[in-house]
Amino acid sequence: MTQGIEAVVPDTTVDARRVVLFDFDGVIVRQQTLELYFRERLSGAGRWRLLLALPWLPFVPFMVRTAAGSRIFGRVFLRVVTFGRTEKNYKRLLTEFARTYARRPGVFMRDGVATLRRHREAGDRVVIVTGNDGTLVQAMLDEVNLQGVELIASQVRGGLFGVHFVRHNVDAMKVKSVERAGIARPWAMAYGDSLSDLAMLKAADSAKLVNPGARTLKKMRKALGDKLEVLGWY
Repeated sequence: MTQGIEAVVPDTTVDARRVVLFDFDGVIVRQQTLELYFRERLSGAGRWRLLLALPWLPFVPFMVRTAAGSRIFGRVFLRVVTFGRTEKNYKRLLTEFARTYARRPGVFMRDGVATLRRHREAGDRVVIVTGNDGTLVQAMLDEVNLQGVELIASQVRGGLFGVHFVRHNVDAMKVKSVERAGIARPWAMAYGDSLSDLAMLKAADSAKLVNPGARTLKKMRKALGDKLEVLGWY
């Protein structure tokens, strides 16, 4: 008597949906939300922590004007606000902040949310690709029931001197992170607002730039040419 052998067929299903990528801060929400969290933690009882960042403070106004400076700012101040705290404690406080902040009027950009929902309802594969902390972004999305989207964000880890980024999802890292997540090209469309999104916009077939300043717009036009579309969102 011969036993039958069941053939195992590999899953070769390909997700045929259009891929649409969104930045978060400046596209879905108005402000740089992780920076707002830093400011909150450094006010009041946490003001003593500014002593840890004292050597950096004179450079902050200049750092936030450039993509490279913003990266350094984020890394330094993440360490400062979490010095002496565990990763678990940091994520708990960050989630509390995100949920409270998400309920404030005017936090979310009406046009950004409406566009994201239209893509989702049209059957597109919508992915938020952000340099922000994933815990903060996910908590805000959950608080306003903005579901049905994927999230690729920065990753952090606790350590001896506070929490630090193990993957800061900015600039070219955004493209690498999307590829690492198994989301194959072509990416139909990408929405961003800053030079940190340039690599992501360049990798998409269609690039959408939201509310850019003059300097950002000039550099983006030079890099992206005719495929760039400028959007004025509220």
